Amino acid sequence: MAATELRGVVGPGPAAIAAPGGGGTGPPVVGGGGGGRGDSGPGSGAALGTVTAAAAAAAAAAAGGPGPGAGGVAAAGPAPAPPAGGSGGSGAGGSGSAREGWLFKWTNYIKGYQRRWFVLSNGLLSYYRSKAEMRHTCRGTINLATANITVEDSCNFIISNGGAQTYHLKASSEVERQRWVTALELAKAKAVKMLAESDESGDEESVSQTDKTELQNTLRTLSSKVEDLTTCNDLIAKHGTALQRSLSELEALRLPAESNEKIKQVNERATLFRITSNAMINACRDFLMLAQTHSKKWQKSLQYERDQRIRLEETLEQLAKQHNHLERAFRGATVLPANTPGSAGSGKDQCCSGKGDMSDEDDENEFFDAPEIITMPENLGHKRTGSNISGASSDISLDEQYKHQLEETKKEKRTRIPYKPNYSLNLWSIMKNCIGKELSKIPMPVNFNEPLSMLQRLTEDLEYHELLDRAAKCENSLEQLCYVAAFTVSSYSTTVFRTSKPFNPLLGETFELDRLEENGYRSLCEQVSHHPPAAAHHAESKNGWTLRQEIKITSKFRGKYLSIMPLGSIHCIFHATGHHYTWKKVTTTVHNIIVGKLWIDQSGEIDIVNHKTGDKCNLKFVPYSYFSRDVARKVTGEVTDPSGKVHFALLGTWDEKMDCFKVQPVVGENGGDARQRGHEAEESRVMLWKRNPLPKNAENMYYFSELALTLNAWESGTAPTDSRLRPDQRLMENGRWDEANAEKQRLEEKQRLSRKKREAEAMKATEDGTPYDPYKALWFERKKDPVTKELTHIYRGGYWECKEKQDWTSCPDIF
Repeated sequence: MAATELRGVVGPGPAAIAAPGGGGTGPPVVGGGGGGRGDSGPGSGAALGTVTAAAAAAAAAAAGGPGPGAGGVAAAGPAPAPPAGGSGGSGAGGSGSAREGWLFKWTNYIKGYQRRWFVLSNGLLSYYRSKAEMRHTCRGTINLATANITVEDSCNFIISNGGAQTYHLKASSEVERQRWVTALELAKAKAVKMLAESDESGDEESVSQTDKTELQNTLRTLSSKVEDLTTCNDLIAKHGTALQRSLSELEALRLPAESNEKIKQVNERATLFRITSNAMINACRDFLMLAQTHSKKWQKSLQYERDQRIRLEETLEQLAKQHNHLERAFRGATVLPANTPGSAGSGKDQCCSGKGDMSDEDDENEFFDAPEIITMPENLGHKRTGSNISGASSDISLDEQYKHQLEETKKEKRTRIPYKPNYSLNLWSIMKNCIGKELSKIPMPVNFNEPLSMLQRLTEDLEYHELLDRAAKCENSLEQLCYVAAFTVSSYSTTVFRTSKPFNPLLGETFELDRLEENGYRSLCEQVSHHPPAAAHHAESKNGWTLRQEIKITSKFRGKYLSIMPLGSIHCIFHATGHHYTWKKVTTTVHNIIVGKLWIDQSGEIDIVNHKTGDKCNLKFVPYSYFSRDVARKVTGEVTDPSGKVHFALLGTWDEKMDCFKVQPVVGENGGDARQRGHEAEESRVMLWKRNPLPKNAENMYYFSELALTLNAWESGTAPTDSRLRPDQRLMENGRWDEANAEKQRLEEKQRLSRKKREAEAMKATEDGTPYDPYKALWFERKKDPVTKELTHIYRGGYWECKEKQDWTSCPDIF
């Protein structure tokens, strides 16, 4: 196959299954997400791994090899012949598409269902406007590992990842729908398994060097095996001929009748062996001819692709340097006042200015569709300000601040940390090989981080704990639900300027926050899984509530933006009434990773359910749109009783405040009930929550809130696994980033050795047939949740008792 053909393949598999035209244009179920924006603009594209697998499958097909193997996902039942006017089929290659064909996708209420070409491959479902469009533009992709598949009726089904992506699809028949659902479920199971078994990639070499070495070794091994196969062919042919000749000579001798029977029997078996051997020899000869004919062509194509990739990387890096040079020249030539701490409060306007940064259509472009100017990363992981204040030039020196931390007591909370140094970093040299990977599997220097771990960021959900205190005092369950909804939204207010990445916790790392005397609550987090990353959190208050959650973070870097998708349920239980609320988090997106100013958006829906009364609250986080007249970061919600009647309306933004309106039914013009009018509802407005102002000079301290500034402060008596004792994080906070990077590598290597030791013990136990207990969390127990029926980690108790006794003998040595 020509190199250009290999480069152009996006959706693999030579065959397709048709979903013939037809189908109505009725809307999807109310409340479901609509079709993606990809129907009107370029899509976000599939992961690069899909392209690679597709190219391999296409090359194998061009080589004239056998048809699709049995290693893929096969649809139930025989595939029908494609109808006139439509092509389709189902491929089942090991690296090709599991299924592809036409389906009808809901777009909007004007166009209804539109026919689209769908490709299921490597755990990703992508769609295009036509089959021909597969070579250049993908309209949208959804990862099945984090998606839910729901069947609506005989022909309709829904695929949703719980965030902003929801596909309402319709097949041409019930049989066709069942084939798609079966293929999707199998692909999802395989994707989840691969995600769970995937190993950490931090100890790997650079991608290009590893691929090159592996390719050379593979080609060397294949050449050796082909030579061995040729030798075996010659030997089988030689010895087979000699055997037949010896048997013929033996048969010609005059022997007793009994011997003749035996010789005849042996001769028949030798004939069968000769036939089988000839068939094998012919197949081996065909394989050798095929390998000799196409191996050079494949090597040339592969080399061409590698050269193209290297040239593309060099071009993009050159563009990045040019853009950085122009940016510096512009700053030097333009007379502008430097940003001051007083002007940093207008960050909201900075985030939402400029069509180029905020266009929804641009967000859907595939990363490699067009050359883009890449900026150098002085502003990576934080919003760049005009201040060049370093830790050494701050009011208090690093050593003095370090001593000050040690002298702190629980009652005196610190109000500042060392200012962030203005270090530069070559972003592209790190990120160019990370397209399509999970953020947790990319080895990152601390330059991208903020001096807090993910466990501490999770504890920040409790910043507005007083909302739960107020909710615990509510006698009306619907009013209580309003405060729980406001608490849910408040947890996102700390992210508006926080574009830096928290430290990935080590397995077994913990973080406690004991505010029992000051605020009436105490909290404990533990990292219970490393791949996939998962943290368990338990907080209890003497004011009458308990909050617990297990959050798994999945993230994908797509070139222009980074999507962070938290998985897992959050539980809030009120002791006096027994009301038990659950909800899930929405998707967080970090935009302008490569070019422009970083900004964060939250999008999706949250359903908060009271499992005791059946009350519900639906919150909608509206994604930012440059063309929308609505206020940015808008959140709307409705609180309903079990019958679906709306009692309260919620309105606000996730970065500022949330208001509540009591909804009273009024008699409509035709005698029916209608909603309360706006000016009347205004009288019932109640402000549920308002964001606290940031501390002074927050822009120089990673935009930390007052609570965040205290989280990494030294405290006595904590467990030896506490995040405050993590050395690389402490060095990074104190501005010693080079030492922090070296310490980070040491900790990661120590963690890898521990993991390999556990794997070796498990393998030995399997060989010996003895039982082996997998890794278990120290303070949390994995079991089925009685309410959601999900397997989750629930606090087993004992931590605070061990702290009181200062008995930490059971804690692992992770630092």
